[in-house]
Amino acid sequence: MSPDVDLTVPKPGRHALRDRLLALDSRLFEFAAEQHWPYAERVLPRLSRSANHGVLWFAVAAAIAAGRTPRGRRAAARGLASLSLASLTINTLGKRSVRRPRPVLDPVPLVRQLKRQPITTSFPSGHAASAAAFATGVALESPTWGLVVAPIAWSVALSRVYTGVHFPSDVLAGAALGAGAAFAVRGMVPTRDRLVPPARPRTDVPALPDGDGLVVVANKGSGTSDRVHALLDSLPRAEVVECEPDDTRAELRRAAARARVLGVCGGDGTVNAAAEVALRHGLPLAVLPGGTLNHFAQDLGVEDERDLSRAVQRGQAVRVDVGRFTCDGRQGLFLNTCSLGVYPELVRRRDHFSPRIGAWPAGVLAALRVLRAERHPLHAEVAGRSHPLWLLFAGNGTYHRVGLAPARRLDLADGVLDVRVVHGGRRPALRLLAAALAGPLTRSPAHAAVQVARLRLSGVTPGALLAYDGEVTEVGGEVTLEKLPEALTVYRPLPGT
Repeated sequence: MSPDVDLTVPKPGRHALRDRLLALDSRLFEFAAEQHWPYAERVLPRLSRSANHGVLWFAVAAAIAAGRTPRGRRAAARGLASLSLASLTINTLGKRSVRRPRPVLDPVPLVRQLKRQPITTSFPSGHAASAAAFATGVALESPTWGLVVAPIAWSVALSRVYTGVHFPSDVLAGAALGAGAAFAVRGMVPTRDRLVPPARPRTDVPALPDGDGLVVVANKGSGTSDRVHALLDSLPRAEVVECEPDDTRAELRRAAARARVLGVCGGDGTVNAAAEVALRHGLPLAVLPGGTLNHFAQDLGVEDERDLSRAVQRGQAVRVDVGRFTCDGRQGLFLNTCSLGVYPELVRRRDHFSPRIGAWPAGVLAALRVLRAERHPLHAEVAGRSHPLWLLFAGNGTYHRVGLAPARRLDLADGVLDVRVVHGGRRPALRLLAAALAGPLTRSPAHAAVQVARLRLSGVTPGALLAYDGEVTEVGGEVTLEKLPEALTVYRPLPGT
């Protein structure tokens, strides 16, 4: 017998309103038992069993995440987080607070009854709570996916009454608790639509209702075909040039020569190349996310082709800052981050191993190799003294932590570089972990943070690796990092329009 079933608890005394509600609950249960819906006797019991221990919802989350869209991945993660909170609340508080026995199965046809009957108390329904929590969490992040998941969640909740393991009020209470858990998770980790980047500084750009004058260069290596073709449905007169990764820069330069607006579809490295060409030709940039992470587009507020199409058709755009690094007369731009030390070393080793063993195993192997190395990957002079560093990170704009969510930028035109340093020393893995946990703290024994418009490093180890927006290059001697305030014009939908 389950420990949350206590048969020694005395029955409560009579209460007129409660007794009426319980009687109504019993009548509704008996009414459901009398119903014979087509195919329900074959489908609902199986669906109910598939939701045991959240197995069904983990499978649905995997299917949503497999769509490769950032919004889908966030929706799946939010759904599972909401489900976890709801399950924890049900199992620690809900079941132990109201010790209601399960319904008597006499009115329920044998063919509907579950082979293994639950032995926990009846109120509230854990299956209904999990279903509502997952569906609500998904819908808060992605209404489209929410519409897909809602019928499944509703069917699971209904199956608990149909199979005779719960009264209707158990299901309603569980569903309410599950939805509340999803909103509680949103309170801790706000959804993207509640963190809209500031729509400033606005700037005038041409409105292209049919896309005439927009030339979009799409990197085939990012799997962009579906997205650019969906964009053409809204902007039929736009021109799309699909090319191989090695031809991207050349195609961007050719596109800039004939475009009113330069468009790009690909990951952060492709967007970086497009930004460089757009700045050189004085063109506004239209970014359609097409890679795996798409940090710049996500922080900008462009989730998919619908967002970009709306901005291009209405002529909505803002100016954003651009970061620039300089070394030995060479220059490069970064829209997201620039880093020296452990991370560029890790990227180089990962790229070396990944063709043979795959990306994820290569990343783990590269991390082990880099963190076990005795030498510090970076030395830099500060105030005339050489300092060993494990990592120097410079973000193009301030990176914030929002609740428990990973860091992101809320302002792409704040005029500062967000510089984080992990000091050299023994046990780099512990130091890097301590720096990650320190987060927004200005200073810790292993970590320091400062916001500046310009940073000059001298005495950088020759051959040190510098990573910027997914690209890696070698630097040495003197390296300068600086901001180009409001240098780039980018299309983005403005809130409230």
